[in-house]
Amino acid sequence: MTTKAITFAALLGLAAGPLLAQTMVEDTDGSGGYSIEELTAAYPDLTAEGFAEIDADGDGEVSEDELAAARDAGLLGE
Repeated sequence: MTTKAITFAALLGLAAGPLLAQTMVEDTDGSGGYSIEELTAAYPDLTAEGFAEIDADGDGEVSEDELAAARDAGLLGE
């Protein structure tokens, strides 16, 4: 039983690794999107120009979809 539990825990840890590696961004003002301040809290190297590139629709906030596209494109250094 102990060997099974250890094996299960090890596999669970391997599976969770990529999920834990992704930087978490918080919507601190509850707006439903991410401001430049919220993104730079998670990504300190993000510039205003980088934010503008990620904010594809130019509304001043980055949506979940825009954030996912930026991560997929490697724009956030993850």
